[in-house]
Amino acid sequence: MVFDGIILSFIVGFLRKGNLKAMYTLQLNWGWVFPLLLVFQIGVFSLQNKIETLGQISGYLYIAVYIVGLTFLFLNRNHPGFNLILAGVFLNFLVMVVNGGRMPVSAEAAAVLDPSYIAALKDGLYAKHALLTEASKLGFLGDIIPLSDPYPRTQIISIGDVIMNVGIFLFIQHLMLDHLKEGNDTDDAAAPLLKGGEIS
Repeated sequence: MVFDGIILSFIVGFLRKGNLKAMYTLQLNWGWVFPLLLVFQIGVFSLQNKIETLGQISGYLYIAVYIVGLTFLFLNRNHPGFNLILAGVFLNFLVMVVNGGRMPVSAEAAAVLDPSYIAALKDGLYAKHALLTEASKLGFLGDIIPLSDPYPRTQIISIGDVIMNVGIFLFIQHLMLDHLKEGNDTDDAAAPLLKGGEIS
């Protein structure tokens, strides 16, 4: 869902005549953390079912990833949208922590996916996720929202995902369109001078 939100944000930004110039000068505290965490998560996800020990501790590894990610977001909370991203990630982190490092997944919501996904959840093949049961805590924060047609990509998401993507959208819109605001501010500042010139 995160990648969907990023792609949508860029599309809307370009439709609003935005550009990517601000991306080249963007400075984030701990900017190196995000790509590192992404690569780490992909590595854990790819190997957790092949290396037994890794699968056993993967829940703790995902929690550690969230803690570092939350720290990164907190350090950059001055950027537009980052507080919402922080809130969304924290909600996902919270529900995973109270459920042993696993994100609860609603079987009803997952009905939009391939049936093999539910079977894999029951067999414990998705170490980052677990089937939502009566024993699950804070289940309403789990993956309980199904997305299917007309949405282009069938998936299930959480409330935290929704909040996080709103923050991503606001952040990218700010980056892509801030130069237009600066242009308007310049025009507004010049208007009195132009008006005065016409009077004189």
